[in-house]
Amino acid sequence: MLKPMQLSVVIPTYNRIGTLPRALDSVLAQTLPADEIIVVDDGSTDGTKEMMKTEYPQCRLLTQSNSGVSSARNLGIANANGDWIALLDSDDAWHPEKLAQQMSALNDSRGIRVCHTEEIWIRNGKRVNPMKKHAKCGGRIFQRCLPLCVISPSSVILHRTLFQEYGGFDTDLPACEDYDLWLRLCAQEEVRFLKEPLTIKYGGHDDQLSRKHWGMDRFRVTSLEKLLQSAPLSEQDRQATLETLVEKTGILAQGANKRGHQARAEHYLQLQKQYRERLISA
Repeated sequence: MLKPMQLSVVIPTYNRIGTLPRALDSVLAQTLPADEIIVVDDGSTDGTKEMMKTEYPQCRLLTQSNSGVSSARNLGIANANGDWIALLDSDDAWHPEKLAQQMSALNDSRGIRVCHTEEIWIRNGKRVNPMKKHAKCGGRIFQRCLPLCVISPSSVILHRTLFQEYGGFDTDLPACEDYDLWLRLCAQEEVRFLKEPLTIKYGGHDDQLSRKHWGMDRFRVTSLEKLLQSAPLSEQDRQATLETLVEKTGILAQGANKRGHQARAEHYLQLQKQYRERLISA
């Protein structure tokens, strides 16, 4: 049984001096204090480094040149001392009971190394209800992870051995890096889910990755292709992965064609054909 021992919080940030204090204050307000709080400054130019040193000296500050959120998370995880890693994005926040409830659940769950929680969504200052496709759950959730990301990085606690076994966040992916990691983990691991909304997820701001990149399914297709090549999937999960690739390449082809990008549309149609043939022959 994995017993909760040291707990490290890892917060990547880039030019979010306006929201980082809210995230940090929510960590410091936890009824179960973290053993360490690591902030990874990914090359901010807004005074984040100075603010951290003067207002949050109790936190560990790591700095790097701007390399992206995956690199920042990986650096924090690599330098963490805890057996358990809690991730938090610098624009999100936690309910005061989040760490206590999750660590209690993990201590009661023999062998489970991943735990996430329900969320409250705030968009442009107003609470909104997530769509049905964003519904969270626990257990063997690999196939639920195929359409889109169903685990929020800010809601999750993971045992550090998972990163040793499955690797970290893929720094080659400009977006959907969380989707990519959850697929690798959930193909093999059972997930614990807490129905209590213990994570507060803020959105609507201009620097979100989903606003910076067109066709987010491009990155999901890359993740699914990698998964087929490297992960030991059950036959049922392999079939579901191929079905998802057929669907997503078709969506990307339609989108490219609508925008007049014929070469791109043809590329995704060819991929769709290949995966459909593999699905039929399986």
